[in-house]
Amino acid sequence: MANTPARLLTLLSLLQTPREWPGGELADRLGVSLRTVRRDVDRLRELGYPVRATMGAVGGYRLVSGKAMPPLLLDDEEAVAIAVGLRSAASHAVTGIDEAAVRALAKLEQVLPARLRHRVGALGRATEPLLAWSPPTVDPARLSDLAAAIGGGDRLRFTYRRHDGADAERHADPHKLVSAGRRWYLVAYDLDRADWRVFRVDRITDVNPTGSRATPRELPAADAAAYVTGKLTEFTPVHRAVATLHAPIERLAGRVGDSPADLTAIDADTCLLRGHSDTLEYLAWRLLTLGCAFEVHEPPELIAYLAEIGDRATHAAGRAV
Repeated sequence: MANTPARLLTLLSLLQTPREWPGGELADRLGVSLRTVRRDVDRLRELGYPVRATMGAVGGYRLVSGKAMPPLLLDDEEAVAIAVGLRSAASHAVTGIDEAAVRALAKLEQVLPARLRHRVGALGRATEPLLAWSPPTVDPARLSDLAAAIGGGDRLRFTYRRHDGADAERHADPHKLVSAGRRWYLVAYDLDRADWRVFRVDRITDVNPTGSRATPRELPAADAAAYVTGKLTEFTPVHRAVATLHAPIERLAGRVGDSPADLTAIDADTCLLRGHSDTLEYLAWRLLTLGCAFEVHEPPELIAYLAEIGDRATHAAGRAV
């Protein structure tokens, strides 16, 4: 293989498979001498690829982990698998899939050949997942478009469906994407209103870069997640609960509350919960599924709601007997 760049790419592709490659086998695959293989390995090392060489009868070359993530070479099947996985995870707002994953999806889809983009789109359209709670709310392509605009510092125009169902045109500088539960939100500076806004991504359509650069601005919050949380709680009634739980704090730690401050030990066998939610139903469900006895001190609405569902449960159990 006389073409050095093509040969280096082929060598890199071989080394990215999880195995040790004897120098003679690499030479045969590439159609070159052992000396050329050693020279090409040195070139890859100069480019930042950590290639390790081992001596002996079973020695050879392999790519190992380094200090930085080098570019990866993917074949068609690998590229399609990764793109489909990222699209599926992004659209379902799976825990742990945040803006970094969406940026990766945007980068991958940008360089996919047309034939592979068609395959990824066809698989997405033909697949219907079985979800436990609610249907998907976000189009992955829309997420990748927004992530690309944020990463590139591009100003956007898009259509936004308001709470009353009417569509409005928005002109904004996108700042960050925030995943909250099964929702995605875009934090952006609305140029027409000269203020920061939070947009639900599932209500955004017709995303179009304007060709102008977004103006860097300081967000009026510690970070985008804190800003979204603050905006959501402004319009959502929050119920705060205080309850005594009859179980050691070690048993319940990690199962209740949004932070360590939500749960404090009273003694070795009892702890105090301070929690909050936008619905009484969730507070009741969280308490009932802990598997321990408890007393609710406040709010009175939660006490009344627990009494109501307790009566329903008792009635249902009586009928079952």
